[in-house]
Amino acid sequence: MKKITLAFFIFSTSFLFSQNKDSAWIVTNYYKIEKMIPMRDGIKLFTSIYIPKDSTAKYPIMMQRTPYSCAPYGKDKFRNVWSRNTKIYFLQKYIMVFQDVRGQYMSEGVYEDIRPFIKDKKTNKDVDEASDTYDAIDWLVKNVPSNNGNVGVSGISYPGFYSTMAALSGHPALKAVGPQAPVTDWFLGDDVHHNGAFFLMDCFSFDYSFGVPRPKPTTEDAPDFHFPTPDNYDFFLREGTDANLTKKYMGDTMKFWNDEMNHSNYDAFWKARTPLPYLTNVKPAILTTGGLFDAEDCWGTWNTYKTIEKQSPNAVNKICIGPWFHGGWARGDGSHLGNVQFGKGVSDYYYKNVEMPFFNYYLKGEGTDNLPEATIFVTGENKWRTFSVWPPKEIEMKPLYLNEMSALRFVKPILSLKFSEYVSDPNKPVPYTEDVHLRRTREYMTDDQRFALRRPDVLVFKTDILKEDVTITGPVIADLFVSLSTTDADFIVKIIDVFPDDFKYTDSTAKILNPKSLIPNSYPMGGYQMLVRGEVMRGKFRNGFENPEPFTPDKVAEVKYTMPDVAHTFQKGHRIMVQIQSTWFPLVDRNPQQFTDIYKCEEKDFVKSTIKVYHDAMHASNILLPVLKN
Repeated sequence: MKKITLAFFIFSTSFLFSQNKDSAWIVTNYYKIEKMIPMRDGIKLFTSIYIPKDSTAKYPIMMQRTPYSCAPYGKDKFRNVWSRNTKIYFLQKYIMVFQDVRGQYMSEGVYEDIRPFIKDKKTNKDVDEASDTYDAIDWLVKNVPSNNGNVGVSGISYPGFYSTMAALSGHPALKAVGPQAPVTDWFLGDDVHHNGAFFLMDCFSFDYSFGVPRPKPTTEDAPDFHFPTPDNYDFFLREGTDANLTKKYMGDTMKFWNDEMNHSNYDAFWKARTPLPYLTNVKPAILTTGGLFDAEDCWGTWNTYKTIEKQSPNAVNKICIGPWFHGGWARGDGSHLGNVQFGKGVSDYYYKNVEMPFFNYYLKGEGTDNLPEATIFVTGENKWRTFSVWPPKEIEMKPLYLNEMSALRFVKPILSLKFSEYVSDPNKPVPYTEDVHLRRTREYMTDDQRFALRRPDVLVFKTDILKEDVTITGPVIADLFVSLSTTDADFIVKIIDVFPDDFKYTDSTAKILNPKSLIPNSYPMGGYQMLVRGEVMRGKFRNGFENPEPFTPDKVAEVKYTMPDVAHTFQKGHRIMVQIQSTWFPLVDRNPQQFTDIYKCEEKDFVKSTIKVYHDAMHASNILLPVLKN
């Protein structure tokens, strides 16, 4: 029998008390109805609707469409308000609507992952998530008592995708939309792939559970995969290849996993499943929210905002990015991630100054429309900043060049034929974190990188000690000149903040104590190498994602790609470090380092590759930084 500590007992008891208290509050102040709302093709979607008991006023509708269940089911069963993004709307007397999307849980129909948008709908059989949202909103405003005719849609992650699709519905009652960490493009940057590289660990666990077919409505969750070992690195290395995982665990049952395995390039399958091309002439006001350290949908957050800004220049289009993990604004106070501290009140600031003023203005008519275009938390200096555009006008794109002797300088190298090299062995891949664990951590996004520094297959370059602060705000571009002894490889570039040897977090620097610290007012962080941004590029896609190209062995080639935006200050006394490697396991599946279909290859196809990264006058590898001018 496991020993239950006093601290755990107190936490569990207080948590359950809070949950019961919240549920009791909803029962006192709301009543609930459940409806099967008809769609234009006859399919009905299960919808839970919570309505304030006070009928003397009119209330806006806040809707969330989800593939993850709108439980609890039953008109006498009320949800526990466990996250801020739900609780705050209940407290402000919004009509709260939760809907199981088509084919999930208690809704009828056939589910399809990231169902494609149909631009030209000709018949009632042409349905997508936008049309389902339109039909649901139309029913709600006509049938729900006490609504004021204004509807908002918001949601995090997959519900963020459904929020983006809601913006394409065109319903006149939809006044404001909040895509939060939205699934946006599963080949270019979110969840499934980053720059064409397959995110193995996340996809295997997600697809195995979420991919279970649901031929009939059900309230049951799908079972999780039971790993035979607590060590994910060991498990995936022993299983060998993506093809082995398909054959042994997925078979023909897990449809989307097999779709992933059968569409290894950016083909029509993937292009049909991104909403970005259709975000034109957007009518509702948009507030896109995300986290700088979102391990899942950081790319989608930035690019949803940027695409609307470009393709719908007349739209009300705002963005807010904080120092959060995936959905961290709703699930935590934002004070820290792993060992790195950001200060108290980060999430509270967001709800008080950004999200609630936005929706209250467009759905209730309260307040003023003075929300800045971009509200961004700059880590390092740990401050909220506001900008009139994003990326800011005040940035200068400055190349930080790789130099000999492992140096990083803002000065281009002048020597010729200089390079650094390493041998990448896919059978001994670089781990993405130093810990031994089972589930992918969210903390890896800010983890100490000293463990990788000690690997012979990781190149390391760093600046001298900074004499002044360097703040970067915008996309970071890796521009590498490389040669390989084989015909393919991945490239992982990591931007790292190296703390001074004597650095300590204190009340004055972080304004919060590290929960793990036993020191009353400080926490030693000397030499800590904080990951600020890391991103992978599958080498064969360096010239385009539609048509992969092999490398010519021993011939210099350019690998240039853009990382998700960064907002960080490297403080005076710190250093900037860049690490370059070709495996990041098991976060990313292993590239056999031969030009082939990685999803179909065999274990014998995995080979070592000698990789050279050039840093000379002709081939000046660099990291292009968006440096904010003072």
